[in-house]
Amino acid sequence: MTIYRFDPIDLEQMRLRKRLSPGRRIQAMLDARELAVGLIRGRLRRQYPNLSSRALNLKVLEEITRAQRTSPGP
Repeated sequence: MTIYRFDPIDLEQMRLRKRLSPGRRIQAMLDARELAVGLIRGRLRRQYPNLSSRALNLKVLEEITRAQRTSPGP
């Protein structure tokens, strides 16, 4: 049994994105990134309510860096 760290690729979603113009694809990517960073920031704000904005932003960057080092395979 294979255990994945990330969900498999949604082929239908990929087909829909293929129809978008390059500019719309980039905008969708930026919107998704903004949502993800906002979710991380909100979770960290609840965990560390007394952190300054600067310290909170550094924690967000630490999480993003850690996620980038995570391999997608099982």
